[in-house]
Amino acid sequence: HWHKHDHDDEFFFVLDGRFIVDLEDRSIELQRQQGFVVPKGVVHRTRAPERAIILMVETAAIVPTGDA
Repeated sequence: HWHKHDHDDEFFFVLDGRFIVDLEDRSIELQRQQGFVVPKGVVHRTRAPERAIILMVETAAIVPTGDA
């Protein structure tokens, strides 16, 4: 689901597979051993069209809500 974090950046690193970060104006496709920082305030969503193992780094202030 589309969302943003007003106060914190969010970092994604792909350990295996393929992972996509959709931004309002473009999509960033990440392959194995690639990472991307979504800056605070940027509307985004993530998806994995196939099995992917990722490392996601965010502060404790961000409460995951899944697709809710």
